[in-house]
Amino acid sequence: MEPYWELTFDADGDVDTTQRDHLLAEVAAERVTDLLVLAHGWNNDQDMATDLYRRFYAPCQGLAGPRVRLGYVGVLWPAIRFPDERIPDFEPSLTDTGAGPPPGLGPLLDEPTRLLLTHTFPEHEEQLRRIGALLEERSEVPSRLYEYGRLVRDLVAVHQNSAAQRFANDTWAGEPAMLTDDAVEVCQVFAAAMEETGQQELFGSLRKRLWNGAHELLRQASYYAMKRRAGSVGQLGLGPAIGLLAREAPDVRVHLIGHSFGARLVSYALRGMPAPVRSVKSTTLLQGAFSHYAFSKRLPHAPSRGGALAGVQRRIDGPLVSCYSRHDDALGKIYPLASKIAGDSSTFLGLWERWGAIGYDGIRAVDGAKRVKLGRAIPAKGCVSVDASSVVRRGGPPSGAHSDICHEELARVVFAAGRIARA
Repeated sequence: MEPYWELTFDADGDVDTTQRDHLLAEVAAERVTDLLVLAHGWNNDQDMATDLYRRFYAPCQGLAGPRVRLGYVGVLWPAIRFPDERIPDFEPSLTDTGAGPPPGLGPLLDEPTRLLLTHTFPEHEEQLRRIGALLEERSEVPSRLYEYGRLVRDLVAVHQNSAAQRFANDTWAGEPAMLTDDAVEVCQVFAAAMEETGQQELFGSLRKRLWNGAHELLRQASYYAMKRRAGSVGQLGLGPAIGLLAREAPDVRVHLIGHSFGARLVSYALRGMPAPVRSVKSTTLLQGAFSHYAFSKRLPHAPSRGGALAGVQRRIDGPLVSCYSRHDDALGKIYPLASKIAGDSSTFLGLWERWGAIGYDGIRAVDGAKRVKLGRAIPAKGCVSVDASSVVRRGGPPSGAHSDICHEELARVVFAAGRIARA
C-alpha cells in the first residue's frame, strides 16, 4: 500500500494542512495515475481506521495493469463506533471478551463506551455520567426515562442557526422523531427493533426491554451526530482539498470510496468541490448510511422537494456506484427508525420504503439509474446500484453485515467504476 497518505479532518471539516501539503507536493512526484481515496464510517480510533484501509486496499495493487501507478489516501475524521459492535475479521466485541455487562442485566454504559463518548462530546462529561447512572439503575419510574431522553437529546443537539444543522438531513428539514417524540415511546420502538435483530431476548421483563431501547437511543443519537459531521467534513473539508489536488496535479485520476457515514462524507465532498473540477473519475459507496433518496431530484412522497445531493453525480467524470446488501441489519432494521421525521403522520407501515438507506437497497428515484449484480459491467456514467449481498453477508447483532466490506470483489467494483486498467 505505497505510496500512502492520510488526510485528517476535525469535526468542523478543517484539514491537517501539513498532511494536505505533503499529498499535494508528493502525488505528482510519485507519478501516480490513479488515486484511491477511502473514508471510514463509524470507528473507534485511528488504528482501526488505518487497519481498515490496509485490508481494503490489500488486493488493489494486484488488480492494477502495468501502466497504472496507484496512490492511496486514508481519510481520518472524528467518528465513533460502540465497542459492542463486532467487525468481521477484526477485533472481538466486548461481549466476546467478557468485558460487557453481566448476563441478564441488559446494556450498560460500560467504561470504554463512556470514554469514547466523552472524547466525542467533550463538553458533556457530567451528562454522560448521569446517563450511565440511569442505565445502571434501570428505574421503573417514568420520570427517570424522560430525564434520560432529555440528556441524550441535549448531548447531540446543535444550535438552530449552527452551520452544522444544514448537514443533518438528506431529504427533509427537521430532526428525526427519536430526538423529539415521547421518550418512552421511542425507547419501546427501539426495544422492539433490537429484538427483531436478535440482539435482545424477546421475553425479558418490560423494564429490561425498555432500557434496552434506551441504550439503543443513545447509540443512534450519537450516530445521528456523526452523520451530520460526515456531511460537514465532506463538503467543507474533503471537497476543497480535492479542488486543490486538481489544481496541483491535474492529470491524477481520483476515485472516491466511502463506507457507512464515510459514504455520506465522500458524497458531500462532491458538493464541496469547486465547480470546474473534473478529476473525480468514480465514486463508490459501500453500505452507505444515508437516505436512498439523497440523489433524487423529486421525492416520491413529496414531488416538490428533492434530495440534498440531487445532481451532484454530474460532478463525477464517471459513475456514482452504491454497493448494498440485504444482510445489513444496521441499515435495514435500525436506520429507518432512527431517520423517521418528527411529526410525520404516517405509521411505521412502509417505513423502509420512505426512510430507507442507500446501503440497504441502493439508489432510489433517480432518472436513468441502473441496477446490476456484483461482477457485472458497470455503466460509464450516472447512478448505479450494485447488489453485493453475495459477499457482504457476515456479522452479528446489532449491525449485521454492515462492516463486512473488505473483499476483493468490492475492490474490483472500484476498478470497474473508475475504468482503472486491470492486470
